[in-house]
Amino acid sequence: MSIQGMAQGTVSLDSCRRMAINNNREIQAGNIKIEQAGYQRKEAAAAYLPSIDLVGGYIYNQHKVSLKKEDQYLPIKTYNSATGKYDFGLVTDPATGMPAVVDGSIVPSMVALLPKSALTADIHNIFAGAITAVQPIYMGGKIRAMNAITKYAEELARSMNDSKIEDVIYNVDQAYWQVVSLRAKEKLVHSYLKLVKNLDSDVEKMMKQGVATQANKLSVDVKVNEGNVNLTKVENGLALSRMLLNQLCGQPIDRRYTLADEDKEDIEGTLRPSRFNMDTVYSKRHEIESLTLATKIYDEKANVTKSEMMPQVAAFAAYHALNPNSYNGFENKFGFGFSVGAMVKVPLWHWGGLSNKYKAALADARIKRVELEDAKEKIALQVNQAAYRYQEAWKTYEKTKANLVSANENLRCATVGYKEGVMNLDEVLTAQTAWFKAYSDNIDAQIDIQLCDVYLSKVLGEMRY
Repeated sequence: MSIQGMAQGTVSLDSCRRMAINNNREIQAGNIKIEQAGYQRKEAAAAYLPSIDLVGGYIYNQHKVSLKKEDQYLPIKTYNSATGKYDFGLVTDPATGMPAVVDGSIVPSMVALLPKSALTADIHNIFAGAITAVQPIYMGGKIRAMNAITKYAEELARSMNDSKIEDVIYNVDQAYWQVVSLRAKEKLVHSYLKLVKNLDSDVEKMMKQGVATQANKLSVDVKVNEGNVNLTKVENGLALSRMLLNQLCGQPIDRRYTLADEDKEDIEGTLRPSRFNMDTVYSKRHEIESLTLATKIYDEKANVTKSEMMPQVAAFAAYHALNPNSYNGFENKFGFGFSVGAMVKVPLWHWGGLSNKYKAALADARIKRVELEDAKEKIALQVNQAAYRYQEAWKTYEKTKANLVSANENLRCATVGYKEGVMNLDEVLTAQTAWFKAYSDNIDAQIDIQLCDVYLSKVLGEMRY
């Protein structure tokens, strides 16, 4: 059914609830948070698997690299057959036959040239790249704790959104029954006006016959004016209540449609039992579920903190490329190779920093447990208050039904007695006022039952949507 179609027909309470749930921005944001928490859970699960990355880089250097500042001359040994050893060949002084010495150094007879260019590397352009893989082996329980946290966080997001849905439904129900109540009172005021206007007509006729006075006419006129004022108040209140309901349902505030219960004479309902199993209530309340999940999350956060005090082990592997490379001499081209290894980190001493951080995390978890127990006590009180109010609403309703019988009979007797001249006008006006109040109280009692019923369902965690 389209919205336009609903606007032209009858809309039930369930339809209003569905519209409110579908159009509420906070609920839509809550659904997105659930989706976001699901992504975070998958992100945490990925930490069990190796991370694979591709890295690369380029560097330009102004200068080449040389291991020597000039050409080098290296003395050479030759084989001495007389001694069977290798000896340096030396230049000898012809006059003395001793090795020649120049600038304090012995002069070899033969040298090998080691040119500077042979020890110079061209590193103007350096290219490097690698594919790396890192596999966590033991992280002190951190990965397991993070997976548990994200799992609980997703459940918490869902629980909080369900709680928000219940709040929206409760507000919609209140607005819905407010419209039903004011619509019933609008019809009641019309009925009351009909009564006093008929009486006004009768008094006017009696004045012409000389059996009623102008004072009698003025007394009735006052009641007519009061009825018109009440009608204006009810109509204005009804219009505003319809606007509020439209706003909660996500509809234009000027949209007009008929509610399924606004033309019923009596609103159906069944008295609930007054005894409840509080453990069952706790298991259904989203607040308890949320606090329980929050407690688990803080326990796992403590484990994450504890993991910083534990050894951490990871394995890694890489396949890399370098240009220039020195795998086979120094070459200005790409060289490829792989490497594997392991990393170990063992915390030794942090002056109590890590242990105190862990204790603070444990304290946070204890706070959540205290909040959980406090919430249970408040919910128990809330349930008992709602149950007493619900029982009281039913008792009030039963009394108003009995009052209706008395009010109808009293009005009938007063009307007949006035026409027969055995009762005065004030008694008729009093009977009409009592009749109006009895029906108004009955309407309030019926609506109060519905409101108490939905509130009791909310505090018991039994709200259906």
